[in-house]
Amino acid sequence: MCLCCTVEVKVELSLLEKEKEVDGLSPNGKASPFADCRPNGALGHGSDDDSTPLPPYHKPRDYVEASVCHVKDLENGQMREVDLGSGRALLIKEHGEFSAMGHKCPHYGAPLVKGVLSKGHVRCPWHGACFNIATGDIEDFPGLDSLPTFQVRVEKDKVIIRANKQALQSQKRSKPMARCSAVINSSTGFSHVLIIGSGPAGLVCAETLRQEGFTDRIVMCTMDRHPPYDRPKLSKSLDSTAEQLRLRSMDFLQEHDIELLTEKEAVAIDVKTRSVTFEDGLRMEYRKLFIATGSKPKPMNYKGKDVRNVFHLRTPEDANSIARLANNKNAVIVGTSFVGMEVAAALTDKAHSVSIIGIESVPFKKALGEKVGKAIMKSFVFPVTQLKEVVLKSGKVLRADVCVIGAGSVPATGFLKQSGLHMDSKGFITVNKMMQTNVDGVFAGGDVVMFPFPPRNNKKVNIPHWQMAHVHGECKNKDLNQEVNLNWIVFLSICQGYGDGFDDVIIQGDLDELRFVAFYTRSEEVVAVASMNYDPIVSRVAEVLGSGKTIKKRDVE
Repeated sequence: MCLCCTVEVKVELSLLEKEKEVDGLSPNGKASPFADCRPNGALGHGSDDDSTPLPPYHKPRDYVEASVCHVKDLENGQMREVDLGSGRALLIKEHGEFSAMGHKCPHYGAPLVKGVLSKGHVRCPWHGACFNIATGDIEDFPGLDSLPTFQVRVEKDKVIIRANKQALQSQKRSKPMARCSAVINSSTGFSHVLIIGSGPAGLVCAETLRQEGFTDRIVMCTMDRHPPYDRPKLSKSLDSTAEQLRLRSMDFLQEHDIELLTEKEAVAIDVKTRSVTFEDGLRMEYRKLFIATGSKPKPMNYKGKDVRNVFHLRTPEDANSIARLANNKNAVIVGTSFVGMEVAAALTDKAHSVSIIGIESVPFKKALGEKVGKAIMKSFVFPVTQLKEVVLKSGKVLRADVCVIGAGSVPATGFLKQSGLHMDSKGFITVNKMMQTNVDGVFAGGDVVMFPFPPRNNKKVNIPHWQMAHVHGECKNKDLNQEVNLNWIVFLSICQGYGDGFDDVIIQGDLDELRFVAFYTRSEEVVAVASMNYDPIVSRVAEVLGSGKTIKKRDVE
Protein backbone atom coordinates (compact mmCIF):
# COMPACT_ATOMS: atom_id res chain seq x y z
CA MET A 1 0.00 0.00 0.00
CA CYS A 2 1.24 3.48 -0.78
CA LEU A 3 0.52 6.71 1.02
CA CYS A 4 0.46 9.24 -1.80
CA CYS A 5 0.97 12.91 -0.94
CA THR A 6 2.19 15.82 -3.04
CA VAL A 7 5.00 13.42 -3.87
CA GLU A 8 4.81 9.65 -3.99
CA VAL A 9 4.95 8.32 -0.46
CA LYS A 10 5.38 4.69 0.47
CA VAL A 11 5.32 3.02 3.84
CA GLU A 12 7.06 -0.22 3.19
CA LEU A 13 9.92 -2.50 4.11
CA SER A 14 13.30 -1.16 3.16
CA LEU A 15 16.99 -1.75 3.74
CA LEU A 16 20.31 0.02 3.60
CA GLU A 17 20.86 1.81 0.31
CA LYS A 18 24.46 0.61 0.16
CA GLU A 19 25.31 -2.83 1.47
CA LYS A 20 28.80 -3.87 2.40
CA GLU A 21 30.08 -5.56 -0.77
CA VAL A 22 33.54 -6.63 0.37
CA ASP A 23 33.37 -10.44 0.67
CA GLY A 24 29.72 -10.10 1.76
CA LEU A 25 30.79 -9.12 5.28
CA SER A 26 29.20 -6.68 7.68
CA PRO A 27 31.40 -4.22 9.64
CA ASN A 28 31.85 -6.70 12.47
CA GLY A 29 33.35 -9.26 10.13
CA LYS A 30 30.37 -11.59 10.16
CA ALA A 31 28.45 -12.62 7.09
CA SER A 32 26.14 -9.81 6.01
CA PRO A 33 22.43 -10.67 5.69
CA PHE A 34 22.42 -8.58 2.50
CA ALA A 35 25.14 -10.52 0.67
CA ASP A 36 22.96 -12.72 -1.54
CA CYS A 37 20.49 -10.17 -2.90
CA ARG A 38 21.41 -7.18 -4.99
CA PRO A 39 19.26 -4.88 -7.09
CA ASN A 40 20.04 -5.51 -10.75
CA GLY A 41 23.67 -6.33 -9.90
CA ALA A 42 26.22 -9.07 -10.42
CA LEU A 43 26.20 -12.14 -8.21
CA GLY A 44 29.42 -13.56 -9.63
CA HIS A 45 30.36 -15.15 -12.93
CA GLY A 46 29.23 -18.40 -14.45
CA SER A 47 29.36 -20.08 -17.83
CA ASP A 48 27.81 -18.59 -20.93
CA ASP A 49 26.10 -21.75 -22.13
CA ASP A 50 23.04 -21.34 -24.30
CA SER A 51 19.69 -21.59 -22.57
CA THR A 52 17.57 -24.65 -23.29
CA PRO A 53 15.53 -24.08 -26.47
CA LEU A 54 11.76 -24.05 -26.18
CA PRO A 55 9.32 -25.87 -28.48
CA PRO A 56 8.69 -24.16 -31.83
CA TYR A 57 5.64 -21.95 -32.25
CA HIS A 58 2.82 -22.86 -34.57
CA LYS A 59 1.90 -19.43 -36.00
CA PRO A 60 5.06 -17.47 -36.91
CA ARG A 61 3.08 -14.36 -37.88
CA ASP A 62 1.94 -13.99 -34.26
CA TYR A 63 5.54 -13.76 -33.04
CA VAL A 64 8.40 -11.31 -33.22
CA GLU A 65 12.08 -12.18 -33.04
CA ALA A 66 14.93 -9.77 -32.36
CA SER A 67 18.60 -9.70 -31.45
CA VAL A 68 18.72 -7.63 -28.28
CA CYS A 69 22.35 -7.62 -27.11
CA HIS A 70 25.76 -9.27 -27.18
CA VAL A 71 26.18 -12.31 -24.96
CA LYS A 72 28.76 -10.46 -22.83
CA ASP A 73 26.66 -7.33 -22.34
CA LEU A 74 25.08 -8.82 -19.23
CA GLU A 75 26.90 -10.25 -16.25
CA ASN A 76 25.41 -12.93 -14.06
CA GLY A 77 22.77 -11.48 -11.77
CA GLN A 78 21.91 -8.61 -14.11
CA MET A 79 18.68 -7.63 -15.82
CA ARG A 80 17.98 -5.40 -18.80
CA GLU A 81 14.78 -4.08 -20.35
CA VAL A 82 14.98 -4.66 -24.11
CA ASP A 83 12.88 -3.54 -27.09
CA LEU A 84 11.65 -6.13 -29.58
CA GLY A 85 9.84 -3.67 -31.82
CA SER A 86 6.36 -4.89 -30.94
CA GLY A 87 6.94 -4.42 -27.23
CA ARG A 88 9.47 -4.68 -24.44
CA ALA A 89 10.73 -7.63 -22.42
CA LEU A 90 12.90 -8.18 -19.36
CA LEU A 91 16.11 -10.02 -20.21
CA ILE A 92 17.76 -11.81 -17.28
CA LYS A 93 21.10 -13.54 -16.88
CA GLU A 94 21.60 -15.83 -13.91
CA HIS A 95 24.11 -18.68 -13.51
CA GLY A 96 25.24 -18.17 -17.09
CA GLU A 97 21.76 -18.73 -18.54
CA PHE A 98 19.49 -16.19 -20.19
CA SER A 99 15.75 -15.95 -19.73
CA ALA A 100 13.12 -13.40 -20.73
CA MET A 101 9.68 -12.46 -19.50
CA GLY A 102 7.29 -9.52 -19.18
CA HIS A 103 8.97 -6.32 -17.97
CA LYS A 104 6.11 -4.77 -15.96
CA CYS A 105 4.61 -6.03 -12.72
CA PRO A 106 0.97 -6.97 -13.44
CA HIS A 107 -0.07 -5.47 -10.09
CA TYR A 108 0.55 -1.72 -10.62
CA GLY A 109 2.91 -1.73 -13.61
CA ALA A 110 6.23 -1.22 -11.81
CA PRO A 111 9.37 -1.64 -13.95
CA LEU A 112 10.81 -4.98 -12.85
CA VAL A 113 14.28 -4.04 -14.09
CA LYS A 114 14.48 -1.83 -10.98
CA GLY A 115 13.54 -4.74 -8.74
CA VAL A 116 15.67 -7.46 -7.14
CA LEU A 117 16.90 -10.62 -8.86
CA SER A 118 17.68 -13.44 -6.47
CA LYS A 119 17.74 -17.23 -6.66
CA GLY A 120 15.54 -17.72 -9.70
CA HIS A 121 12.96 -15.00 -9.14
CA VAL A 122 12.47 -11.26 -9.55
CA ARG A 123 10.82 -9.19 -6.84
CA CYS A 124 8.88 -6.03 -7.76
CA PRO A 125 10.46 -2.81 -6.40
CA TRP A 126 7.15 -1.23 -5.36
CA HIS A 127 5.07 -3.76 -3.44
CA GLY A 128 7.14 -6.94 -3.41
CA ALA A 129 5.26 -9.21 -5.82
CA CYS A 130 7.61 -12.01 -6.85
CA PHE A 131 7.88 -13.89 -10.17
CA ASN A 132 9.68 -17.08 -11.18
CA ILE A 133 12.10 -16.28 -14.02
CA ALA A 134 11.69 -19.73 -15.62
CA THR A 135 7.90 -19.93 -15.65
CA GLY A 136 6.77 -16.32 -15.03
CA ASP A 137 4.44 -17.61 -12.32
CA ILE A 138 3.62 -15.28 -9.44
CA GLU A 139 5.18 -16.65 -6.25
CA ASP A 140 4.47 -13.85 -3.80
CA PHE A 141 1.66 -11.33 -3.65
CA PRO A 142 0.12 -8.78 -4.16
CA GLY A 143 -1.46 -9.28 -7.57
CA LEU A 144 -3.46 -11.95 -9.35
CA ASP A 145 -1.64 -12.43 -12.64
CA SER A 146 1.61 -14.04 -13.70
CA LEU A 147 4.02 -12.90 -16.40
CA PRO A 148 4.46 -14.24 -19.94
CA THR A 149 7.82 -15.85 -20.69
CA PHE A 150 9.66 -15.75 -24.00
CA GLN A 151 12.09 -18.03 -25.84
CA VAL A 152 15.76 -17.03 -25.64
CA ARG A 153 18.67 -18.44 -27.65
CA VAL A 154 22.25 -17.44 -28.38
CA GLU A 155 23.62 -17.43 -31.95
CA LYS A 156 27.11 -16.17 -32.76
CA ASP A 157 27.35 -14.41 -29.40
CA LYS A 158 24.06 -12.60 -30.04
CA VAL A 159 21.14 -12.96 -27.62
CA ILE A 160 17.90 -13.46 -29.55
CA ILE A 161 14.41 -13.31 -28.07
CA ARG A 162 11.33 -14.76 -29.75
CA ALA A 163 8.07 -13.52 -28.24
CA ASN A 164 4.34 -13.66 -28.80
CA LYS A 165 3.18 -10.19 -29.89
CA GLN A 166 -0.02 -10.31 -27.87
CA ALA A 167 1.89 -11.31 -24.73
CA LEU A 168 4.30 -8.41 -25.27
CA GLN A 169 1.38 -6.03 -25.33
CA SER A 170 -0.57 -7.46 -22.39
CA GLN A 171 2.47 -8.05 -20.12
CA LYS A 172 0.44 -10.48 -18.03
CA ARG A 173 -1.26 -13.87 -18.11
CA SER A 174 -3.55 -15.95 -15.93
CA LYS A 175 -2.61 -19.42 -14.77
CA PRO A 176 -4.62 -22.25 -16.38
CA MET A 177 -7.84 -23.03 -14.53
CA ALA A 178 -10.22 -25.96 -14.46
CA ARG A 179 -13.92 -25.60 -15.30
CA CYS A 180 -16.90 -26.74 -13.29
CA SER A 181 -17.79 -30.28 -14.41
CA ALA A 182 -21.24 -30.38 -12.82
CA VAL A 183 -24.40 -29.19 -14.55
CA ILE A 184 -25.78 -26.65 -12.07
CA ASN A 185 -28.87 -24.50 -12.11
CA SER A 186 -27.95 -21.02 -10.92
CA SER A 187 -30.97 -21.03 -8.63
CA THR A 188 -29.75 -24.12 -6.78
CA GLY A 189 -29.26 -23.27 -3.12
CA PHE A 190 -26.12 -25.35 -2.66
CA SER A 191 -22.45 -24.72 -3.42
CA HIS A 192 -19.51 -27.04 -2.78
CA VAL A 193 -17.49 -23.96 -1.84
CA LEU A 194 -19.27 -20.80 -0.71
CA ILE A 195 -17.16 -17.66 -0.36
CA ILE A 196 -18.49 -14.61 1.51
CA GLY A 197 -16.62 -11.55 0.30
CA SER A 198 -15.09 -10.61 -3.06
CA GLY A 199 -11.90 -8.92 -1.90
CA PRO A 200 -8.42 -10.35 -2.53
CA ALA A 201 -8.78 -13.21 -0.01
CA GLY A 202 -12.04 -14.47 -1.49
CA LEU A 203 -10.98 -13.94 -5.09
CA VAL A 204 -7.59 -15.63 -4.67
CA CYS A 205 -9.32 -18.54 -2.92
CA ALA A 206 -11.68 -19.07 -5.85
CA GLU A 207 -8.97 -18.75 -8.50
CA THR A 208 -6.50 -20.96 -6.65
CA LEU A 209 -9.10 -23.72 -6.32
CA ARG A 210 -9.66 -23.64 -10.08
CA GLN A 211 -5.89 -23.54 -10.72
CA GLU A 212 -5.50 -26.62 -8.52
CA GLY A 213 -8.08 -28.54 -10.55
CA PHE A 214 -11.22 -28.07 -8.43
CA THR A 215 -14.20 -28.88 -10.68
CA ASP A 216 -17.18 -28.48 -8.33
CA ARG A 217 -19.35 -25.42 -7.87
CA ILE A 218 -17.87 -22.18 -6.46
CA VAL A 219 -20.15 -19.30 -5.47
CA MET A 220 -18.80 -15.97 -4.25
CA CYS A 221 -21.18 -13.52 -2.55
CA THR A 222 -20.52 -9.84 -1.96
CA MET A 223 -22.31 -6.83 -0.51
CA ASP A 224 -20.90 -4.73 -3.37
CA ARG A 225 -22.82 -4.04 -6.52
CA HIS A 226 -19.65 -4.40 -8.62
CA PRO A 227 -17.37 -7.27 -9.59
CA PRO A 228 -14.15 -7.43 -7.48
CA TYR A 229 -12.23 -4.14 -7.53
CA ASP A 230 -9.08 -2.64 -6.03
CA ARG A 231 -10.43 -0.94 -2.89
CA PRO A 232 -7.07 0.51 -1.70
CA LYS A 233 -7.02 2.66 -4.85
CA LEU A 234 -10.23 4.43 -3.82
CA SER A 235 -8.44 6.80 -1.45
CA LYS A 236 -5.66 7.49 -3.94
CA SER A 237 -7.72 7.98 -7.09
CA LEU A 238 -11.08 9.46 -6.13
CA ASP A 239 -12.23 9.95 -9.73
CA SER A 240 -11.79 6.31 -10.76
CA THR A 241 -14.82 4.27 -11.75
CA ALA A 242 -15.53 0.70 -10.67
CA GLU A 243 -14.61 -0.49 -14.15
CA GLN A 244 -11.23 1.25 -13.98
CA LEU A 245 -10.57 -0.31 -10.58
CA ARG A 246 -11.82 -3.80 -11.29
CA LEU A 247 -9.65 -6.81 -10.56
CA ARG A 248 -11.69 -9.27 -12.59
CA SER A 249 -14.55 -8.76 -15.02
CA MET A 250 -17.80 -10.70 -15.00
CA ASP A 251 -16.71 -12.29 -18.28
CA PHE A 252 -13.51 -13.58 -16.64
CA LEU A 253 -15.42 -15.04 -13.69
CA GLN A 254 -18.00 -16.68 -15.95
CA GLU A 255 -15.29 -18.10 -18.19
CA HIS A 256 -13.78 -19.89 -15.20
CA ASP A 257 -17.11 -20.91 -13.62
CA ILE A 258 -16.78 -18.67 -10.57
CA GLU A 259 -20.33 -17.54 -9.82
CA LEU A 260 -20.66 -14.06 -8.33
CA LEU A 261 -23.75 -12.90 -6.46
CA THR A 262 -23.66 -9.12 -5.90
CA GLU A 263 -25.53 -7.04 -3.29
CA LYS A 264 -25.80 -10.06 -1.00
CA GLU A 265 -25.27 -9.31 2.68
CA ALA A 266 -24.84 -12.33 4.94
CA VAL A 267 -26.84 -11.98 8.16
CA ALA A 268 -26.49 -15.42 9.78
CA ILE A 269 -24.62 -18.70 9.59
CA ASP A 270 -25.98 -22.03 10.81
CA VAL A 271 -23.00 -24.36 11.20
CA LYS A 272 -25.21 -27.35 12.02
CA THR A 273 -27.09 -27.23 8.73
CA ARG A 274 -24.08 -25.72 6.94
CA SER A 275 -26.06 -22.83 5.56
CA VAL A 276 -25.81 -19.06 5.20
CA THR A 277 -28.80 -16.72 5.23
CA PHE A 278 -28.68 -13.40 3.44
CA GLU A 279 -30.56 -10.17 4.09
CA ASP A 280 -32.83 -10.63 1.06
CA GLY A 281 -33.95 -14.05 2.32
CA LEU A 282 -31.66 -16.18 0.16
CA ARG A 283 -30.42 -19.30 1.95
CA MET A 284 -27.37 -21.07 0.57
CA GLU A 285 -26.03 -24.41 1.81
CA TYR A 286 -22.35 -25.28 1.51
CA ARG A 287 -19.85 -28.09 1.91
CA LYS A 288 -16.98 -25.71 2.66
CA LEU A 289 -17.31 -22.05 3.67
CA PHE A 290 -14.66 -19.33 3.35
CA ILE A 291 -15.38 -16.07 5.21
CA ALA A 292 -13.53 -13.03 3.87
CA THR A 293 -15.85 -10.12 4.67
CA GLY A 294 -13.03 -7.68 5.44
CA SER A 295 -13.50 -4.68 7.68
CA LYS A 296 -16.01 -1.87 8.03
CA PRO A 297 -15.64 1.72 9.27
CA LYS A 298 -15.33 2.14 13.00
CA PRO A 299 -18.60 3.61 14.33
CA MET A 300 -18.57 7.20 15.60
CA ASN A 301 -21.13 9.13 17.57
CA TYR A 302 -21.78 12.60 16.19
CA LYS A 303 -24.63 14.87 15.16
CA GLY A 304 -25.45 14.96 11.48
CA LYS A 305 -24.89 11.29 10.64
CA ASP A 306 -27.58 11.28 7.98
CA VAL A 307 -26.53 14.33 5.97
CA ARG A 308 -25.53 13.67 2.40
CA ASN A 309 -22.04 15.14 2.34
CA VAL A 310 -20.54 13.03 5.13
CA PHE A 311 -18.80 9.90 3.84
CA HIS A 312 -17.14 6.71 4.99
CA LEU A 313 -15.06 5.84 1.94
CA ARG A 314 -16.20 2.34 0.95
CA THR A 315 -17.27 2.32 -2.70
CA PRO A 316 -16.34 3.92 -6.03
CA GLU A 317 -19.55 5.94 -5.74
CA ASP A 318 -18.37 7.33 -2.38
CA ALA A 319 -15.02 8.29 -3.89
CA ASN A 320 -16.59 9.95 -6.91
CA SER A 321 -18.98 11.95 -4.72
CA ILE A 322 -16.15 13.14 -2.47
CA ALA A 323 -14.14 14.34 -5.47
CA ARG A 324 -17.14 16.13 -6.95
CA LEU A 325 -18.29 17.84 -3.75
CA ALA A 326 -14.77 18.86 -2.73
CA ASN A 327 -13.99 20.60 -6.00
CA ASN A 328 -12.94 24.15 -4.99
CA LYS A 329 -14.75 23.66 -1.69
CA ASN A 330 -13.82 23.10 1.95
CA ALA A 331 -13.03 19.50 2.93
CA VAL A 332 -12.68 18.13 6.45
CA ILE A 333 -11.03 14.77 7.11
CA VAL A 334 -11.84 13.16 10.46
CA GLY A 335 -9.08 10.74 11.45
CA THR A 336 -5.41 10.35 10.61
CA SER A 337 -5.63 6.74 9.43
CA PHE A 338 -3.98 5.76 6.16
CA VAL A 339 -7.32 6.17 4.39
CA GLY A 340 -7.88 9.61 5.90
CA MET A 341 -4.41 10.87 5.04
CA GLU A 342 -4.54 9.45 1.51
CA VAL A 343 -7.88 11.16 0.87
CA ALA A 344 -6.40 14.40 2.20
CA ALA A 345 -3.47 14.03 -0.20
CA ALA A 346 -5.78 13.31 -3.13
CA LEU A 347 -7.81 16.46 -2.38
CA THR A 348 -4.90 18.89 -2.10
CA ASP A 349 -5.16 19.91 -5.76
CA LYS A 350 -8.95 19.77 -5.88
CA ALA A 351 -10.33 21.39 -2.72
CA HIS A 352 -10.16 25.05 -1.67
CA SER A 353 -9.07 23.92 1.79
CA VAL A 354 -8.39 20.63 3.53
CA SER A 355 -8.49 20.31 7.32
CA ILE A 356 -7.47 17.14 9.13
CA ILE A 357 -8.83 16.31 12.58
CA GLY A 358 -6.91 13.77 14.63
CA ILE A 359 -6.36 12.78 18.22
CA GLU A 360 -2.59 12.51 17.73
CA SER A 361 -0.54 15.67 17.22
CA VAL A 362 1.45 13.82 14.53
CA PRO A 363 -0.10 11.32 12.08
CA PHE A 364 1.17 7.72 12.36
CA LYS A 365 3.04 8.57 15.57
CA LYS A 366 2.31 5.22 17.20
CA ALA A 367 2.96 3.15 14.10
CA LEU A 368 5.94 4.97 12.57
CA GLY A 369 7.36 7.18 15.29
CA GLU A 370 7.26 10.94 15.72
CA LYS A 371 10.13 11.79 13.34
CA VAL A 372 8.69 9.88 10.39
CA GLY A 373 5.17 11.11 11.17
CA LYS A 374 6.33 14.73 11.11
CA ALA A 375 8.16 14.20 7.84
CA ILE A 376 5.01 12.83 6.23
CA MET A 377 2.93 15.66 7.67
CA LYS A 378 5.28 18.24 6.11
CA SER A 379 4.44 16.93 2.66
CA PHE A 380 0.85 18.10 3.11
CA VAL A 381 0.35 21.78 2.27
CA PHE A 382 -3.11 22.79 3.42
CA PRO A 383 -4.73 26.22 3.59
CA VAL A 384 -6.05 26.62 7.16
CA THR A 385 -9.16 27.76 7.71
CA GLN A 386 -26.99 19.57 3.56
CA LEU A 387 -23.24 19.79 6.22
CA LYS A 388 -21.88 23.31 6.67
CA GLU A 389 -19.40 23.03 9.52
CA VAL A 390 -17.62 20.70 11.89
CA VAL A 391 -17.48 21.74 15.54
CA LEU A 392 -14.59 20.39 17.56
CA LYS A 393 -14.78 19.59 21.25
CA SER A 394 -12.67 22.68 21.90
CA GLY A 395 -15.35 24.82 20.30
CA LYS A 396 -13.43 25.52 17.12
CA VAL A 397 -15.62 25.58 13.99
CA LEU A 398 -14.41 24.28 10.63
CA ARG A 399 -16.30 25.11 7.43
CA ALA A 400 -17.08 21.90 5.58
CA ASP A 401 -18.69 21.34 2.19
CA VAL A 402 -17.68 17.70 2.36
CA CYS A 403 -16.55 15.55 5.29
CA VAL A 404 -14.72 12.23 5.07
CA ILE A 405 -14.47 10.02 8.15
CA GLY A 406 -11.36 7.87 8.24
CA ALA A 407 -11.12 7.00 11.90
CA GLY A 408 -10.18 3.36 11.54
CA SER A 409 -12.10 0.14 11.04
CA VAL A 410 -13.42 -2.95 12.77
CA PRO A 411 -13.92 -6.51 11.44
CA ALA A 412 -17.17 -7.06 9.56
CA THR A 413 -18.16 -10.09 11.63
CA GLY A 414 -21.25 -8.92 13.48
CA PHE A 415 -23.39 -11.52 11.69
CA LEU A 416 -21.31 -14.31 13.26
CA LYS A 417 -22.09 -13.58 16.91
CA GLN A 418 -24.52 -16.49 17.29
CA SER A 419 -22.70 -18.83 14.92
CA GLY A 420 -20.47 -20.66 17.38
CA LEU A 421 -17.29 -19.52 15.64
CA HIS A 422 -14.52 -18.50 18.02
CA MET A 423 -13.89 -14.77 17.94
CA ASP A 424 -11.87 -12.51 20.22
CA SER A 425 -13.22 -9.51 22.15
CA LYS A 426 -12.77 -7.24 19.12
CA GLY A 427 -14.66 -9.52 16.75
CA PHE A 428 -11.70 -11.09 14.93
CA ILE A 429 -12.10 -14.75 13.93
CA THR A 430 -9.36 -17.03 15.25
CA VAL A 431 -7.91 -19.52 12.75
CA ASN A 432 -5.05 -22.00 12.53
CA LYS A 433 -2.26 -22.29 9.96
CA MET A 434 -4.72 -23.72 7.47
CA MET A 435 -7.02 -20.71 7.97
CA GLN A 436 -9.55 -23.08 9.53
CA THR A 437 -11.86 -21.94 12.31
CA ASN A 438 -12.96 -24.04 15.28
CA VAL A 439 -15.89 -25.29 13.18
CA ASP A 440 -15.39 -28.10 10.70
CA GLY A 441 -15.67 -26.95 7.10
CA VAL A 442 -15.50 -23.23 7.91
CA PHE A 443 -12.42 -21.21 6.97
CA ALA A 444 -11.66 -17.47 7.09
CA GLY A 445 -9.03 -15.06 5.82
CA GLY A 446 -8.10 -11.44 5.28
CA ASP A 447 -8.79 -8.53 7.61
CA VAL A 448 -11.23 -10.51 9.77
CA VAL A 449 -8.83 -13.08 11.21
CA MET A 450 -6.30 -13.54 13.99
CA PHE A 451 -3.80 -16.09 12.69
CA PRO A 452 -0.54 -17.70 13.90
CA PHE A 453 2.41 -15.82 12.38
CA PRO A 454 5.67 -17.83 12.09
CA PRO A 455 8.07 -14.86 12.20
CA ARG A 456 6.66 -14.05 15.65
CA ASN A 457 6.77 -17.60 17.03
CA ASN A 458 3.23 -18.30 15.82
CA LYS A 459 1.75 -15.57 17.97
CA LYS A 460 -1.82 -14.81 16.86
CA VAL A 461 -1.85 -11.50 14.99
CA ASN A 462 -4.19 -9.49 12.80
CA ILE A 463 -2.59 -7.86 9.76
CA PRO A 464 -5.16 -5.81 7.82
CA HIS A 465 -3.21 -5.58 4.60
CA TRP A 466 -3.98 -6.10 0.92
CA GLN A 467 -0.99 -8.38 0.40
CA MET A 468 -1.74 -10.59 3.40
CA ALA A 469 -5.34 -11.02 2.24
CA HIS A 470 -3.99 -12.50 -1.00
CA VAL A 471 -1.88 -14.94 0.99
CA HIS A 472 -4.82 -16.04 3.14
CA GLY A 473 -6.83 -16.90 0.05
CA GLU A 474 -4.20 -19.15 -1.46
CA CYS A 475 -5.70 -22.48 -0.44
CA LYS A 476 -3.66 -24.92 -2.51
CA ASN A 477 -5.91 -27.87 -1.90
CA LYS A 478 -9.26 -28.93 -3.23
CA ASP A 479 -10.52 -29.38 0.32
CA LEU A 480 -9.21 -26.02 1.58
CA ASN A 481 -7.16 -27.75 4.24
CA GLN A 482 -3.54 -27.36 3.23
CA GLU A 483 -1.33 -25.20 5.44
CA VAL A 484 -1.04 -21.68 4.05
CA ASN A 485 2.45 -20.21 3.70
CA LEU A 486 2.27 -17.45 6.30
CA ASN A 487 5.96 -16.60 6.04
CA TRP A 488 5.31 -14.13 3.22
CA ILE A 489 6.82 -10.73 3.90
CA VAL A 490 4.18 -8.10 4.54
CA PHE A 491 5.28 -4.64 3.48
CA LEU A 492 3.00 -2.23 5.29
CA SER A 493 2.29 -4.20 8.41
CA ILE A 494 5.92 -4.83 9.24
CA CYS A 495 6.05 -1.09 9.91
CA GLN A 496 3.99 -1.88 12.99
CA GLY A 497 6.34 -4.61 14.20
CA TYR A 498 3.42 -7.08 14.07
CA GLY A 499 2.02 -5.44 17.18
CA ASP A 500 5.14 -6.01 19.29
CA GLY A 501 6.33 -2.39 19.22
CA PHE A 502 9.84 -0.93 18.97
CA ASP A 503 12.21 0.81 21.35
CA ASP A 504 14.43 2.77 18.94
CA VAL A 505 14.37 4.25 15.43
CA ILE A 506 17.43 4.63 13.22
CA ILE A 507 16.94 6.95 10.26
CA GLN A 508 19.16 7.20 7.20
CA GLY A 509 18.65 9.57 4.30
CA ASP A 510 16.95 12.97 4.32
CA LEU A 511 13.62 13.43 6.10
CA ASP A 512 13.18 16.96 4.70
CA GLU A 513 13.61 15.68 1.16
CA LEU A 514 11.24 12.78 1.86
CA ARG A 515 13.92 10.31 0.82
CA PHE A 516 14.76 8.19 3.80
CA VAL A 517 14.69 4.78 5.42
CA ALA A 518 13.73 4.25 9.06
CA PHE A 519 14.75 1.09 10.92
CA TYR A 520 12.62 0.22 13.96
CA THR A 521 14.52 -1.90 16.45
CA ARG A 522 13.61 -3.85 19.54
CA SER A 523 16.69 -4.69 21.56
CA GLU A 524 19.31 -5.59 18.93
CA GLU A 525 16.98 -6.75 16.14
CA VAL A 526 15.32 -4.76 13.37
CA VAL A 527 11.62 -5.57 13.71
CA ALA A 528 10.19 -3.08 11.24
CA VAL A 529 11.26 -0.67 8.52
CA ALA A 530 9.59 2.25 6.77
CA SER A 531 10.84 4.02 3.67
CA MET A 532 9.99 6.77 1.23
CA ASN A 533 11.50 7.00 -2.25
CA TYR A 534 14.09 4.32 -1.51
CA ASP A 535 13.21 1.62 -4.05
CA PRO A 536 14.24 -1.16 -4.47
CA ILE A 537 15.45 -1.27 -0.86
CA VAL A 538 12.04 -2.59 0.12
CA SER A 539 12.38 -5.68 -2.03
CA ARG A 540 15.88 -6.37 -0.77
CA VAL A 541 14.61 -6.56 2.81
CA ALA A 542 11.91 -8.95 1.64
CA GLU A 543 14.60 -11.20 0.20
CA VAL A 544 16.67 -11.08 3.41
CA LEU A 545 13.79 -11.81 5.77
CA GLY A 546 12.20 -14.27 3.39
CA SER A 547 15.37 -16.36 3.48
CA GLY A 548 15.05 -16.70 7.25
CA LYS A 549 17.84 -14.27 8.11
CA THR A 550 17.59 -11.45 10.62
CA ILE A 551 18.78 -7.88 10.40
CA LYS A 552 20.67 -6.66 13.45
CA LYS A 553 21.00 -3.14 14.74
CA ARG A 554 24.74 -3.27 14.08
CA ASP A 555 24.08 -4.02 10.40
CA VAL A 556 22.18 -0.76 10.17
CA GLU A 557 24.56 1.39 12.18
